[in-house]
Amino acid sequence: MTPDPGTPQRPEVGALIELIQTRYHDTHRREFPEAIRLARKVEAVHAAEPECPRGLADLLALMLDDLESHQQREERVLFPMLLAGGSPMVRFPIARMMAEHLDVEEQLIRLRTLTHDFANPLGACDTWRGLTQLCRKLDADLREHMRLENEELFAPFMD
Repeated sequence: MTPDPGTPQRPEVGALIELIQTRYHDTHRREFPEAIRLARKVEAVHAAEPECPRGLADLLALMLDDLESHQQREERVLFPMLLAGGSPMVRFPIARMMAEHLDVEEQLIRLRTLTHDFANPLGACDTWRGLTQLCRKLDADLREHMRLENEELFAPFMD
């Protein structure tokens, strides 16, 4: 049977994993340290200002630690299992990854709160504006990364 041309086709597992690793995992590994650096600078320079995102650097550092552990488990254990075709046992690591995605969503709520919904205060310096822009990007990237894994990569193995 020929697929309906109007129906989106699920990308091949290997291509999806490659996309996730290059577009998201590698990008997170580059961008989180820069966001932490910027947050530390903003917190140090603007500590006395009421809008200062106090605790943002610590939150970003925690997120990076959690994310690195999560991504390593995916890359070393889960992705090879999926590339091998999966097995009934693959449901357990997938369920764990999906539960961790819920934790990331909670962290993203905190990120949005600390950055005042990604809004800069009047007269924000270049560093603060750059930090806000990068945090907005991290939020969007993480949300799309998790959606891609949950809905496109993991879902077929959970049926």
